[in-house]
Amino acid sequence: MTADPIPAHDPDLARAGLPPLPRTAWAAVDLDRLAANLEVLRGLLPTGTRIDPVVKADAYGHGAVPVALALEVAGADGFGVTTFDEALELRVGGVERPILVLYPIPPAAVREAARERVAITLGDTTLVARTLAAVPADLATPLDVHVELETGLGRGGLDPSIALGVARRIASHPALRLAGVWSHLGAAGDPERTRHQRGVFERARLEFGAAGIAVPRWHFVASGGLLAASTDAYDAVRPGLALYGVVPEGLPIAAGRLDAAAALRPVLSLRARPVRVADLPAGVPVGYGASFIPARRTRIATLPIGYGDGYLRALSNRAPVLVRGVRAPVVGTVAMDAITVDVTDVPGPPVSVDDAFVLLGEQGSEAIRAAELAQLGTTISWEILAGMARRLPRVYYAGAVPVGLRTLTTLRGMWRPSAGGPATDATRRSADP
Repeated sequence: MTADPIPAHDPDLARAGLPPLPRTAWAAVDLDRLAANLEVLRGLLPTGTRIDPVVKADAYGHGAVPVALALEVAGADGFGVTTFDEALELRVGGVERPILVLYPIPPAAVREAARERVAITLGDTTLVARTLAAVPADLATPLDVHVELETGLGRGGLDPSIALGVARRIASHPALRLAGVWSHLGAAGDPERTRHQRGVFERARLEFGAAGIAVPRWHFVASGGLLAASTDAYDAVRPGLALYGVVPEGLPIAAGRLDAAAALRPVLSLRARPVRVADLPAGVPVGYGASFIPARRTRIATLPIGYGDGYLRALSNRAPVLVRGVRAPVVGTVAMDAITVDVTDVPGPPVSVDDAFVLLGEQGSEAIRAAELAQLGTTISWEILAGMARRLPRVYYAGAVPVGLRTLTTLRGMWRPSAGGPATDATRRSADP
């Protein structure tokens, strides 16, 4: 973040036209960094290649509608989601760019998909038949359909031996338009596996071309393939994790893309202020299960965030947090709604409820990254971000000032990177706040 996020009681939120936060734990989302990351990734692409950010799973925990609206302004060509209701949430929120649902949708939803200009994916033989049978002949606008190819990921897509026949059926249907063919790398950093998948994908392209089946968009690459440069970008790329400023852990970055990877900046930070700070005598257990019993008089700060917000229970007695620019340990068991931090040795006056804590992100010269929490929690960065619960408020920043807010009841802001100034009076509500 370019500035410390505004606490719940700070009048700057009111001056920005935003209501106060409902709690003293929140995620801060830097829209300037989001736009900058988009440009870094676009700089890796040949001219004319589409960039369609993936905003599934609530935009990897960052907030799907605000993120997509900001990315529209920043020049994204379209968006990818996993479920049909994720696509509808974007449309309800005012997103106008093309949206592709990457998993098959229920056949009964095809009319609504066409009405909302949402492209769908076909990748299973049984569902192909059911979906085509459900397409009304009287659609005012043809429904865009993408075919997913099974190239070696082993979890989705049509076998290439039947994909061409399905594409013919789509192309000849009066209410459908064949809009794309895609696949997904199983291990972008594994040259042999990637080479095999690319070979399957290339053979399909040649077969489609020889059969005279025109495909407007072939797409194959997400964050891993883009940074590892392990295969061609084709007509479009679908960045996810890298867009949010996190390089996939363990990925071998291509020599020519090291600078780009280093330029990506984390977009989200997780902040909190204590709801209690107290000195506990030696021997008094802290939290459920008495997993931490201090051997000395200990100052404990209770932060109102827990596994109910996506902060992993596996981080109990393991993770650090930042306060006053230094690390302090999480002690005791992570509960649904609270964590406890030993702040006894934090320099300066005793830590109080007015101190700002950082659980993920930067403070002073220190930083806690998603990869660090993932390692401590024996998981991956994707889960650290995407696991952030919807009940956790998000405050959106541009030009170092708050420009938007999302809580369980309100979605409000201008969502324009580097716009500055007060938020607009317009208020949007998500389909399922």
